[in-house]
Formats: sequence, C-alpha cells, structure tokens
Amino acid sequence: MHDGSLPLDRHLCFALYSANHAMHGVYKALLKEVGLTYPQFLAMTVLWETNNVPVGTITSKLQLDTNTLTPLLKRLEAMGLVTRTRNIKDERQVILKLTRKGRALQKKTEHFSSCIMSSTGLKLEEVIDLQAKVMTLRDNLRKAGLE
Repeated sequence: MHDGSLPLDRHLCFALYSANHAMHGVYKALLKEVGLTYPQFLAMTVLWETNNVPVGTITSKLQLDTNTLTPLLKRLEAMGLVTRTRNIKDERQVILKLTRKGRALQKKTEHFSSCIMSSTGLKLEEVIDLQAKVMTLRDNLRKAGLE
C-alpha cells in the first residue's frame, strides 16, 4: 500500500453500501410475503404513521423525487392499498389515503422489526447508537455535498 490507497474493505463507503445491500436481502424475503418492494414498503410505512398525506410529504420523508415516487404510488393504488385524490383546496396537491386493505397490510408487517433486529446480531442499544451515527453521517455528507 505504498500508493496511499485503501483496500476496498477499508472504505467506509463500501461498508455502508454492502451493509445496505445485506439489509435489503433480509427485507426482500420478508417483503415477498406481503407482495411489496422495499421502496413501496417505505411509502406504506409513512402512510401507516400518518394517513391522508400530500405526495410532497412522502417525497420529503423518503427523500425521493416526484418522478421516482409517482410510479410507485400508482402501483400501490393499482394494488388497492392507497387512493390518490386531488386536494379540493389546492388542485395541484395529490392526497394519499390508505384503503382498508392498505391498513390491514400493516398487521402483516408487524413482525418485520423483530426479524430485522435479530438479523443484525446487535443489542438494541447498539442498533439505536448505530442508527444515530449513520443519520449524523448522512446529514453531514449532505451538508458537505451542498458546499
């Protein structure tokens, strides 16, 4: 290593990338049971937290652009999980609302957290600490990217 470069397994970016890929692998098996993709699951999670939300709220919470989110939401609507309606007060705004089927799906995903938690092999405190550090890292990197 006389050229000062790090091997791949010492790069923070690769550790995060490969951990993310491994996490998706665990989620993929769980999500197959309920017929959702990971991005669809994230959108549904936002709706389970707060029903009747404008698309813009989901866009900002998931940090996705509208062009990425719209097809995903249309698919959730086609699956009968959500309805999309125009806001009466502001026609430009589309409001998302869970259907009965969409609300019922939440029950089928309640075991996900415990499955993910056990898959990490970490204690709860370690997961909480790791999540906080990763979110701080994300926020710092965003700030640095804007400079």
